[in-house]
Amino acid sequence: MGSNGLRYEIEQNAYIKLVLHSLKHPTSAVNGVLIGRISASNDVVEIADAVPLFHSHIPLLPQLEISLIMIEEYFSAKGLNIVGYFHANERSDDSELGSVAKNIGDHICRYFPQAAVLLLDNKKLDALKKSKDRSAIMQGYI
Repeated sequence: MGSNGLRYEIEQNAYIKLVLHSLKHPTSAVNGVLIGRISASNDVVEIADAVPLFHSHIPLLPQLEISLIMIEEYFSAKGLNIVGYFHANERSDDSELGSVAKNIGDHICRYFPQAAVLLLDNKKLDALKKSKDRSAIMQGYI
């Protein structure tokens, strides 16, 4: 998913939003979309915001489609687009990107080929609450 040779930069507010969404629902699968733009030089995908979507069962396609349409309409007026997807599994020992998350990422890639898919590591999220560990809490699938 996505293109090689690109750099991805995530702004602090976007990072905080996706982390807090995941921490608020530690026993549920959570997901959302990443909002941003590609730089003028076409070498950096700038992730400016994150929009949490669901924190229960991963939705059926109609709910997801409507959500994506509404988000795209709102942010396109601000010069931003959907540039990726984030996901955290419901089980703390599950660190694999599941087939539903892959399908959603593929769907987003159809509209933004440089899209990133981020999988949050639940064990590291849990450790984040207990310590000041600054290591990465997510894996990128680009």
